[in-house]
Amino acid sequence: MAIKRIAQIHYVATILFALAFLALPLNVFSDDKTPAPAEKGKLDAWFSSNIAKKDAVNETLAAAEKEAAKVIKVRTDGSGDFKTVMDAIKSIPSGNTKRVVVDIGSGVYKEKIKIERTQPFVTLYGSPKAMPNLTFNGDAAKYGTVDSATLIVEGDYFVAVNLNIVNSSPKPDGKRKGAQAAAIRVSGDKNAFFNCKFFGFQDTVCDDRGHHLFKDCYIEGTVDFIFGDGKSLYLNTELNVIEDRESQMTVITANARDNANEESGFSFVHCKVGGTGNGTYLGRAWMESPQVVFAFTEMTGVVNPEGWSDNRQPSRDKTIFYGEYQCSGAGSSLDGRVKYSKQLTETEVQPFISLGFIQGSSWLLPPPSL
Repeated sequence: MAIKRIAQIHYVATILFALAFLALPLNVFSDDKTPAPAEKGKLDAWFSSNIAKKDAVNETLAAAEKEAAKVIKVRTDGSGDFKTVMDAIKSIPSGNTKRVVVDIGSGVYKEKIKIERTQPFVTLYGSPKAMPNLTFNGDAAKYGTVDSATLIVEGDYFVAVNLNIVNSSPKPDGKRKGAQAAAIRVSGDKNAFFNCKFFGFQDTVCDDRGHHLFKDCYIEGTVDFIFGDGKSLYLNTELNVIEDRESQMTVITANARDNANEESGFSFVHCKVGGTGNGTYLGRAWMESPQVVFAFTEMTGVVNPEGWSDNRQPSRDKTIFYGEYQCSGAGSSLDGRVKYSKQLTETEVQPFISLGFIQGSSWLLPPPSL
C-alpha cells in the first residue's frame, strides 16, 4: 500500500509540474540557441523573436523594469533637468534599483562620463534624428589606457541608444608615448548598445569584461580598436579601419582570453569590414587563447590575405580560436589564410551566432524609444 501511495503522489506531482510549466510565459524557456539567419534581411525579426519580454527576464531585471522608468533630461541650453550628462549621472543614487533613462538632447557634450558599479539599470538615450556627441580627449599617458575612455560603464544592465561616443585625442604618431585613447570602456555585465557610433584610433572600444551586445553600431579605429576580456556579440555592426602609416599595421580585435576555460570572446555576425586601412588583421593574439569569430560578414579588400596574426608568437597557434563562416567580399578569400584559423562548419558555428553566446534571452530587451 505504501508503495502504491508513493506512486500516486509522484504521479500527481508530475501532473502539477507539467501544468505549472505550461502556465509560465513561453520566453522563460525561450531557446536562445536559435542561430541567426543567413539572410541579413531577416536579422531584425530573428532578434525580436529571441530576446526576452519584460515578464520573462531574470528576477533582478524584472524588478527594475516593473515600474515605468524615471526619465532625466539633459540639454545643453539649460532647458532640461541638467546641462551635462555627468551631472545627471551623479543624481542617480548608489544602489539604484529601477530603470533610469537619461534623455540626452542634441549637441556636443565635452566631458568624461562614468557609470559606477553601484549604478545599475541606467540608460543613455539620444534621438536617432539628432544623435548627441559625447566627446573627451583623454589618453593613456594621462589616465592609463582603460581609464582614458570618454565613457566608462561599470554598472550592470546598462543600455545606450543613438549616441556618438568620441575620443578626440590626436592619432598616435608612433613617437608619442601613451597615445592610446579609448572612446568607451565597458566593464558592466549585461550591457547593450543600439545604433551607437564609436570614434577613435588605437584602442577605441575597450570591451573589458561581462556579457555585451552591440547592434546596428559603427566602430572605427586603427590598431586593436576592439580589445579586452568581454564576451560580446556584434550584430550588423560596421567596422571601419583607418589607415595607419605610422605603425604600418592595422588590427581590428585583440581579445584578451588567457585560456580556453575563460568566459571571453567576440562574435561578429552580419557585420561589415571596410575603410582605408591596408593589410588589416581581423585579430591578433594579444593573449594566449583569443576567441574571435566572423560569420556572414562582408569584408572588403582592406583585410590582409592572412586574415589573422599570432602576434609573432607561434606557440599560440595551438591555443588560438579564430573562426570564419560564410563571409563574403574580397577580404574573405581563403587564399593565403593562416593555417591556425578555422573555416567553421555549420555545426561548429552555432554557439557563436545565437543569443546564447551572451546568455541574451534572459536579459536583453528591445531598445527604448522616447
